Amino acid sequence: MRKKKVILLLICLVAIFRCWALNTGVQQLPGQALIAKLQRCSPQVILATGKPAASGVSVVQKWNNGTCIMSVSNNSGESLSIREIILFDFQHELPGNTGIYGEGFQKLAQVGGTLEKPQDLGTYTDRNHYKIPEPENMRTAYGMLTLQLPHDRVLLATTSCNRFISRFSFDGKRIRISLDCENLVLQAGETWNLEDFMAISGPDREKLYDALTAAITKHHPRLKHEPVPMGWCSWYCFGPQVTAKNVADNTEWIASHLPQLKYIQIDDGYQPWMGDWMDKGKAFGGDVESVLKEIKQKGLEPAIWVAPFVASPESQLFKNHPDWFVKDENGLPLRSDKIGFGGWRLGPWYVLDGTHPQVQNFLTELFRRMREEWGCSYFKLDANYWGAIHGGVHYDKKATRIEAYRRGMEAILKGAGDAFVLGCNHPIWPSLGLIHGSRSSMDTWRKWESFRDIGRENLLRGWQNGRLWWNDPDCILLTDGGANDIMDQAGNQVNAQKKETGPTENEYLFHATTVYASGGMLLSGDDLTKITPERLNILKKLIPPTGKAARFENEKFEVGTIVLPDHLAFAVFNWGEQPVERHIKLPKGTYQLVNKWTDQELGNFKNEYIIRSLPRHSALLIEARKID
Repeated sequence: MRKKKVILLLICLVAIFRCWALNTGVQQLPGQALIAKLQRCSPQVILATGKPAASGVSVVQKWNNGTCIMSVSNNSGESLSIREIILFDFQHELPGNTGIYGEGFQKLAQVGGTLEKPQDLGTYTDRNHYKIPEPENMRTAYGMLTLQLPHDRVLLATTSCNRFISRFSFDGKRIRISLDCENLVLQAGETWNLEDFMAISGPDREKLYDALTAAITKHHPRLKHEPVPMGWCSWYCFGPQVTAKNVADNTEWIASHLPQLKYIQIDDGYQPWMGDWMDKGKAFGGDVESVLKEIKQKGLEPAIWVAPFVASPESQLFKNHPDWFVKDENGLPLRSDKIGFGGWRLGPWYVLDGTHPQVQNFLTELFRRMREEWGCSYFKLDANYWGAIHGGVHYDKKATRIEAYRRGMEAILKGAGDAFVLGCNHPIWPSLGLIHGSRSSMDTWRKWESFRDIGRENLLRGWQNGRLWWNDPDCILLTDGGANDIMDQAGNQVNAQKKETGPTENEYLFHATTVYASGGMLLSGDDLTKITPERLNILKKLIPPTGKAARFENEKFEVGTIVLPDHLAFAVFNWGEQPVERHIKLPKGTYQLVNKWTDQELGNFKNEYIIRSLPRHSALLIEARKID
């Protein structure tokens, strides 16, 4: 009896302790505890001098569950130049090996690894390649940052990007979240609405992203364009040396054999200089317009590459309108290579100022003419990063570089009408609500290392597909040989005498599986007049795109699930150098499994399907249909 009383007493004490712990926050999950710590931070307004603002300048934060609306007011009696607003700055007290994922400012940059040892996932980083300054030299993500705790996750993000870019700076001990205010003047008595913020946690990676994208679309409704685009791109087989015959031959083949690839996209090389998009260059004998019209006559849709925000110094656009460009501190047009990367071809580039009314009119008229006179119904906008270039002076002195970019994009959309608009090399967060499609990776090359790295970049951004826009995983490459096997990213010939061994069959199927798992756009980058029947069969199996990205438990990307109207699909990957075992967890019921690439029937299974030995550098795409 006495023993029972002791046990009951212990149970009561445990219950009392748990209640106390919950009320005091001691027993919060690590993610909840970190968010509670963040919410206790006091924002700081930092002046252009680097000093904190004195009394009279205040940031108001209104929290509602996991979201926060913020504003800053100046009641100091004097106008102040604001460098940045530090929203949250605290010691995170997380293990240094805590996994992370953060977006880059522009699409060629992503950050992974851990808090203590971050890893660049993209090739061209914000800090080194584009030389965007990072607060206190801390590694920085833009727009969002996730923390991968052992049994919990934390997602931190701004859910709008109307005026200010958010910066998530971190190291092994500290997290510092700020808005770049670019030394704009906050007048006495003035209030700025800041970007909305979200801090949420939970064990399910995909549900956190669902919540984030739902919050973003309240501020930046998705630009919809149905169905998921399919087409062909000239760059990966012909580069800037593409000829009218190259395009005509592939157009004829597609019209006869695979008309679902309806957008025929002419890439970089048709123009004489960056900026002179309507002028006659050497390509196609100086007659790109006729090539586009021939595409239309074959029942397909003309698509074209444009870099709308940049101009070569030799261009007529730059010579005739130097006042249209972003200025340096001396009032001269800003050469982009003076503060960052100057451009990959026909540079160094100068940058059109999206806040200038005449630039807005120019962009609207340019795209109106390309849409109506040239018949282009698809625009691949490249080099968009430059439209949001840092370190410049704008026509509108009250505008940030984010506003300059967004105003320019709004002018482009006005002229493009009902055409599909793809963002490429674009600033990710500033592009929210302004593009139909988003390139989600670096350019693809015909070798395993590219298929692996580009595949990971695309899957890391799979959460954006169909929620913010259609992701463009870049072209599907299924044939050996092509322009980019002997070219660098600027289109220059390199290693022309060197012939490397191309990808294996397994590596090509791995690449095809990552494209399928992205759920996004499908553009062939091969000379289709030379494709073999076996590789053509793979291409046909990718048609049409599902529109739904595979959902994964974590960033290892081993087994992804795609829920389709009448069946499931599982994308199963081996990224490593040795064969591995993989387990597919099946929902309740019995499922008939088929290898999509080979059409091999694998049998009927319940609960689980085990792949005993998945070869190195390979992937399987398995369809599962419920039969009871």
